[in-house]
Amino acid sequence: MARTTIEWTECSWNPITGCTKISAGCEHCYAERMAKRLKAMGQSRYSNGFDLTLHNDILDLPLRWRKPRSIFVNSMSDLFHKNVPDSFVDKVLSTIREAEWHRFQLLTKRAERLALIDNYIEWPSNSMIGVTVENRDTRDRIDLLRATAAPIKFISFEPLISPVGKLDLRGIDWVIVGGESGPGARPMDVSWVLEIKRQAERLDIPFFFKQWGGTIKKRRGRMLEGQEWNEVPTMVAGI
Repeated sequence: MARTTIEWTECSWNPITGCTKISAGCEHCYAERMAKRLKAMGQSRYSNGFDLTLHNDILDLPLRWRKPRSIFVNSMSDLFHKNVPDSFVDKVLSTIREAEWHRFQLLTKRAERLALIDNYIEWPSNSMIGVTVENRDTRDRIDLLRATAAPIKFISFEPLISPVGKLDLRGIDWVIVGGESGPGARPMDVSWVLEIKRQAERLDIPFFFKQWGGTIKKRRGRMLEGQEWNEVPTMVAGI
C-alpha cells in the first residue's frame, strides 16, 4: 500500500506516473519534483522521470487491499491526460468498480476530457470525481464537472494562487482548499480562503482546509479561524 501524507485521503494508487503542465497551478508541481527525486534514487517506476508512463502491472493493486480505505487515484499523474488511452481509463474504472469496498478519489485539471468521457461511461458508485481550480481562469472546470453524472463531485482549490471570486457551487458535494507548498511556493491570502469557505457554507457543502503551504508547510499548519476544518461528505466519513 502506498501511504500518503495528503490529509484528505488515506493512500494513493498510481497506475500512471508523469504528466505535463497545462495551467498556472502546475508551475511548481510537487509530483514532478518527487518523480525526479525518485528517479535519482533508482526507483524503477520512475525510470522515465516525469514522462507519462502507464503501469499495467499494478492495475489490480487495490483488489489486493482487503481493508476498506480511501484511495487517491494517480496522485503522481492525471487519469484524463490526453495521452492516456481510453482503453486504459476503462481498465482503471473497472478496477474501481470491482473493488467496491474502497472509496476512490479522482482529481483532474483536464475537465474537458472528463466531460467527454462522461458521455459514454457509467461512473462507479464508489468513486468521487474532482477538478482542480487554482484561480479565476480555471473556474470553468466547475461547470464541466457539474454537468457530469459523477456520484460525488468535489473541487480542490489547491494550490490556491489568487482569489477566485463568485462561484457557482450548485451540485458540488465537497470543497477542499490548500496553499502551495515547496520551493517557490506562492503565498495564499486568508481572504481568498474565507471567500470560498463562506460560499460553501451557504450551500451546506462540507469544507476541508488542507494547509496554508509555504516553503516549509508544517510551520504554517492547518488552522483557520482558530480550528482545523476536516469536513467530508458521507462517502468518505471514515477517513
